[in-house]
Amino acid sequence: MGLFLLSFSDVPDLQGFLFGVFLIMYVIILMGNSLIIIMIKVDPSLQNPMYFFLGNFSSLEICYVSVTVPRLLVDLVRQSRNISFLGCATQMYFFLVLGVTECFLLTVMAYDRYVAICNPLLYPLIMNNRLCIQLAAGCWMTGVPVHIGFTYQIFSLPFCGSHQLNHFFCDVLPVLKLTCGDTFLIEVLIYVLTVLVITIPFILILASYVKIVSTILKLPSATGRAKAFSTCSSHLMVVALFFGSGIISYLRPKSSHSTGMDRFLSLFYTVVTPMFNPMIYCLRNKDFMVALRKFLLKWIVL
Repeated sequence: MGLFLLSFSDVPDLQGFLFGVFLIMYVIILMGNSLIIIMIKVDPSLQNPMYFFLGNFSSLEICYVSVTVPRLLVDLVRQSRNISFLGCATQMYFFLVLGVTECFLLTVMAYDRYVAICNPLLYPLIMNNRLCIQLAAGCWMTGVPVHIGFTYQIFSLPFCGSHQLNHFFCDVLPVLKLTCGDTFLIEVLIYVLTVLVITIPFILILASYVKIVSTILKLPSATGRAKAFSTCSSHLMVVALFFGSGIISYLRPKSSHSTGMDRFLSLFYTVVTPMFNPMIYCLRNKDFMVALRKFLLKWIVL
């Protein structure tokens, strides 16, 4: 006994097309983020805190999309889309933990930029190797214990009806619709956790960038201002894409939820945003592009 993922069964004629699209997007995500990780490991010019956190972020993106996309691809090519309660709970748990990790890691990356631009002389002292490792470890580990209890609470409720999950993975809100117990406490907990792990980090990031922009505008050199803006703009774009879709998904009123909109928003922050992240960070970063050219030239010569 378990749940049945309807996925995109409402568009049977597009199953093959959707499989091809999502497979291409998944490959782009894997290749783009893997390239970033490799470049940061092999190029000495990228051995600094900003790229250390970017390497962590790229590793996280690979894990994050791998929780949902491989299962989606399998469901698009087979008739049986059953998933056990344990399998569904496991997918939901890792999706939530990695999502929280991404929120916190983006916040830490904003703090890194804040220190680099607002306190450049103290930057090497503040953002030392020990602190960077501690911050990264904290981002990866913070959500682990919280979501064990949260996931257990959801799956301890009785499930009723057709057990048909009108979604392409075990997200919180679609699964909650299939339960028949009292969900008030869990719904309150969802809003509390959303505020703690999405809204507050988002506010901290915005506060950091208010100070960053204020500092950049005071720089005497136009070249310095342009360089500072270029290092921050890519991170700010990723923040807007990820947090924007997450806040709309989990904080909008229950009455405004619809299957089509929920699925679209989920696709946006689980597949589309991770696909664009490597492009945003690489194409808008001159230091990375220089390192990439050297790396490619080295391999071409060999």
